[in-house]
Amino acid sequence: MKDQSKAVYQIKRTYGKWFLTKVKRAIYRYSMITAGDKIAVGVSGGKDSSALLYIMWLLKHYSPLSFDFHAVFLDLGWPVDPAPLASFCRERDIPFHVEQTAIGAIVFEHRREENPCALCAHLRRGALHEAARRLGCNKVALGHHLDDLLETFLLNWVYTGRLATFTPVTHLARSGLVLIRPLIYLPEATLAGITRAENLPVIDNPCPASGKTKREEIRSLVGLMAKAYPDIREKFLTAIEKAGWLEPGPDK
Repeated sequence: MKDQSKAVYQIKRTYGKWFLTKVKRAIYRYSMITAGDKIAVGVSGGKDSSALLYIMWLLKHYSPLSFDFHAVFLDLGWPVDPAPLASFCRERDIPFHVEQTAIGAIVFEHRREENPCALCAHLRRGALHEAARRLGCNKVALGHHLDDLLETFLLNWVYTGRLATFTPVTHLARSGLVLIRPLIYLPEATLAGITRAENLPVIDNPCPASGKTKREEIRSLVGLMAKAYPDIREKFLTAIEKAGWLEPGPDK
């Protein structure tokens, strides 16, 4: 018991200042988690979703929040071994579910669309939501972070002429689920740091379109902007929150 109390103290002392305080602030501000929630945490093997999984585990064990959660890995048909994720979950008593799909073949072999990302994202959302419902979950958590928020805004602005981005909480009327993004206040660099510090499992992305998307171009643009204005991400967050753009809304 003494060792456990010491561990809790160390976590609160170091991680609170580093990232947990911001995560809890986002959760409480947007009412992301309520007592009794059962949450499906989407994990892909990327650093962002692995960091989310670890943070959800910390919140469950070292915060007043009362909830249960499952890790859900979508098998897209690529030669990817989720064993590192499964092992990570097993060591922490996190239920781990693999959802088998044929999404990779549908997108790249059958449909062969010029812009495969949109179709892939749509199919992955559907598969994840279906798995969440079968597991008895009422919410789905994704690892989108502050950089994703800004990049999505710029993508919409540059390529569609819309001033829009995603919200921290989205009510999915068709599925009856609620989508939450607890990492909305954290920049990508923080998640990379957590992944390195905790040696979290990261699996290489074998997608043929990886690194060749419009989002990658926008990500490079954000990097250039941040060199001149280091706090651009935080200023963007402040601006859109003051404008009320991040209030929970329905799926569109």
